[in-house]
Amino acid sequence: MPTADLIVTGGSVRTLDPERPHASAVAVREGTIVAVGEQDVVRDWRGPATEVVDLAGAWLVPGLVDSHSHPVWGLHLTTGVDLAQVGDLDGLRAALVSAERIDGWVVGYGLDHNVFGGRPVDRALVEDVLGGAPAFLRLYDGHSALVTGTALKAAGVTGPRSFAQRAHLATDAEGRLTGHLVEHAAMDLVDAVLPRPSYHQRRSRLVELLSEMAATGLTGAHVMDAADLELVGAVAEETVLPVRLRFAPWCMPGADEEALEALVALQGRGGRHWRVGGVKFFMDGTVEGGTAWLEHPDCHGQGTEAFWPDPGAYSEAVRFLHRAGVRTATHAIGDAAVRHVLDTVESLGPDARLAHRVEHIESVPSEMVSRFARLGVIASMQPPHSDYTRADHTDEWSRRLGGTRAARAWRLRDLRNAGAVVALGSDWPIAHHDARAVLATARSPRGAAAARTGLTGLQTLEGCTTHAALAAGEADVAGRIAVGFRADLTALAVDPVTAPADEVAHAPVQLTVTGGHIAHRGA
Repeated sequence: MPTADLIVTGGSVRTLDPERPHASAVAVREGTIVAVGEQDVVRDWRGPATEVVDLAGAWLVPGLVDSHSHPVWGLHLTTGVDLAQVGDLDGLRAALVSAERIDGWVVGYGLDHNVFGGRPVDRALVEDVLGGAPAFLRLYDGHSALVTGTALKAAGVTGPRSFAQRAHLATDAEGRLTGHLVEHAAMDLVDAVLPRPSYHQRRSRLVELLSEMAATGLTGAHVMDAADLELVGAVAEETVLPVRLRFAPWCMPGADEEALEALVALQGRGGRHWRVGGVKFFMDGTVEGGTAWLEHPDCHGQGTEAFWPDPGAYSEAVRFLHRAGVRTATHAIGDAAVRHVLDTVESLGPDARLAHRVEHIESVPSEMVSRFARLGVIASMQPPHSDYTRADHTDEWSRRLGGTRAARAWRLRDLRNAGAVVALGSDWPIAHHDARAVLATARSPRGAAAARTGLTGLQTLEGCTTHAALAAGEADVAGRIAVGFRADLTALAVDPVTAPADEVAHAPVQLTVTGGHIAHRGA
């Protein structure tokens, strides 16, 4: 009889396998689970080279997965000074005065829209404290940035531009560029001239980040971009990736048949613990940036246009990929955006079930909630996003939407109650990647979502395991602790199903196993 490489024992196992919901030990061989049961059953798999890990009473669950993350692209997005804790304009100005220069630039990220107190985002608010230095400050939503006049000059930007996607360079009443760059194409103009770290710096940061993610219990991430696959491939050949990465490259407005065929050709590319699987679309931007596609304008009269200037072209691209057997994920925050995605999937017919997903879904009416389950569209949601809102609706997100739409924020429980698959994630670096925070916030939503009922402990765990596997089309190999499934395992000091949410948020992670490889051991 062959022997196991790893046996995990001495704890309580929540398998999420209906055939055997509970066990006390698991055996792993060559990255696959080969035995699940009580200790006397698994003991037979022990050999002289088997590593045995005693959980000392911890709770073992299927490996936690972040269903929406940017661990490679995010390395660039988090360059410079972290502005996430800045609470007002005075605080921002003070942070910029003391910020370290990178090749003469001031670069920052995580800037909250609420810092501006409802004022237009304008370089005039900060330029006087920068001493003429070029600055690029990303707002927390990842869809906009504030840059200075010297930064615009360095990029050769002197006036408004036209873009194939819905993006713009904001101007004031006199036509002056305010430095507010809205959406990817606009930001890319200045991003292209920013200082770049070396290959070795990027490699070191990637390994460090993935190790930090594994230390929170993460074994996998659905990566909603395909940034720097060469770096990922090189690192995966040099070492074992602590977190399994599944990439979905972007399809942007203007993509022709040749571009779509190239996306199809990318599918399946990968190596150990990484693979390309799926394509990411954008149907809109963000509420705070005025670019979420809404059925009725926001309080500034914005939000009435889709990210794809021709929404029909988006639908045609999805249909092309669907015929090629490619799963899609579409960023859709506003109700009009979500409706268009649902309409598109409905046009594909019944074979589209559980093949396509919507990312974010921040505010939708009840009749739209029921369509997710009926059409088999996966809801991919990020509970920590609610931290950027306030329960009294005085934040920028809530003010823009108004009371009625803000009151239907992040309808996690409603979607689950309707029978939809709800996969959970963080959207790092928009929110912290800590898997425990995702579990806790899904059970106890904050901010504008606080009035809505959160998920149960079991539903939350499913959102990071079985539902995440469904979202990736991997339910036959992942998301459960069962014989023949991938050996992705997470052990927490508390039961994530029954322990209070605040205890789960801070629970020690005793063990993280990715593909049979121990990626993290607790103290």
